[in-house]
Amino acid sequence: MSMSRLLMVGSPGFLAPQARTLLEAKGYQLKVCERLQDAVGLVLEDPPDLLVVEKGFAGDGDRRLIKAVSGCLQKGNIPILLVLELEELEAELDWDVYPVDDIITLPLIPSLMLARLQLAEARMLRVFDNNPLSRLPGNTSILRAIRRVLAEGGDYAVCYVDIDNFKPYNDRYGFSRGDEVILMVARIIVNVIEEKAREGSFIGHVGGDDYVFIVTAEKAEEVCRQIIDNFNMVRNLFLNAEDIAAGAFIGRDRRDQETRFPLLSISIAVVTTGNGRYRHSGEVAVAASQLKHYVKRLAGSNYLIERRDSCVSGQ
Repeated sequence: MSMSRLLMVGSPGFLAPQARTLLEAKGYQLKVCERLQDAVGLVLEDPPDLLVVEKGFAGDGDRRLIKAVSGCLQKGNIPILLVLELEELEAELDWDVYPVDDIITLPLIPSLMLARLQLAEARMLRVFDNNPLSRLPGNTSILRAIRRVLAEGGDYAVCYVDIDNFKPYNDRYGFSRGDEVILMVARIIVNVIEEKAREGSFIGHVGGDDYVFIVTAEKAEEVCRQIIDNFNMVRNLFLNAEDIAAGAFIGRDRRDQETRFPLLSISIAVVTTGNGRYRHSGEVAVAASQLKHYVKRLAGSNYLIERRDSCVSGQ
């Protein structure tokens, strides 16, 4: 039984009562919107797991809503199903204008609609690799995004984020608190990029305490500074008073030796792609690994930006 949150958007009466009954009986958490403003608000504030939208809804509201869903950084892989008249298919729709995952023809047949939704969910699980904790795109999507910017040839910044001293923090505070820190950093990255560098950007979660985001190179330094500033503002909410006072905590290192660890910080290694410096995503990863090795040795939260033959660092 599904537990997915399903947003259905269309004109009044577009969802028949028997269809709604079937979907709810199968476990879908159903939200029906008949106003474009309400639907866009839901997508931006609390993205659903699936979207069903009626073609021609509110004039061009269907396309505006699909665009809002496609641009959702936090959950960019939402399956979209377009509801339309069978005759409209004869017009050969431009699927670049309607970048949807599937179609449902009118009149809505409850059993067929259910099968389409279940198929969309199954396809999403097979194809997409969202991190189960942060819901951000995972490794396959990250590689695809890096390959995209390399193929475009523009000047982008591929930024690798790592939480320093996270393993000993997990050992001391427990995995539940560790998950809270992972989510906190993910939200900070999403919020800063939404505000500062949304256009052409990407955010992914490698796993654990490692993230990757991509922004235009000109935005990289501003974004890195803001992420670190926001992290420093909230970090102490996840630390005990005695550790804050001591400026460190006691834990065990990889050799199981008792060690004094600095408080949580983040390191950001930034690889820029301009001038065709890199041709393969593996080359970007190697360069980032070298930068991370250096920046993680610095005290506190820091970023390091590789630019052509020089590097720019900051806190």
